[in-house]
Amino acid sequence: MSRIDESKEFIPVRIAVLTVSDTRSLDDDRSGDTLVQRITDAGHKLAARDIVTDDRDKIATRLRNWCADPEIDVILSTGGTGLTGRDVTVEAHRDVYEKEIEAFGTVFTHVSMAKIGTSAVQSRACGGVAQGTYLFALPGSPGACKDAWDEILVWQLDYRHRPCNFVEIMPRLDEHLRRK
Repeated sequence: MSRIDESKEFIPVRIAVLTVSDTRSLDDDRSGDTLVQRITDAGHKLAARDIVTDDRDKIATRLRNWCADPEIDVILSTGGTGLTGRDVTVEAHRDVYEKEIEAFGTVFTHVSMAKIGTSAVQSRACGGVAQGTYLFALPGSPGACKDAWDEILVWQLDYRHRPCNFVEIMPRLDEHLRRK
């Protein structure tokens, strides 16, 4: 159950969008556009946007560089989560993660089942944390991006969401790296 505590102030989050595709450009990136629109409509800040090819090393390098950027809190990638040989986004994400958020993929599958039935089994959406930054790998369709945002991320990236959310624990994501 999603509940917003109106007594708390909204905290905008800085979100980067990465499209993984061998064929898309910014001119025809419908999934990236879908995410950007939802991010800004929710009151968050688009911190960066880019497109990289379906290359594991290139994807991981872009993710690491954005994780190292103090002006980026969250990275949403779209594309490359399927089962074909070129689908390497999940592997690139896992190369970067310090901790995986296993339940994200589970909840995404549950949401997808309500929309596309058993076809949801073909998605490998995943989430994790690295260098104090949240990372989520979403499928490359605009519908899947809408589902991930509207049913999961809009709530978890809202500080007012109860009983808990990702934003409230952001300051502690890298506490294990700080000197005591």
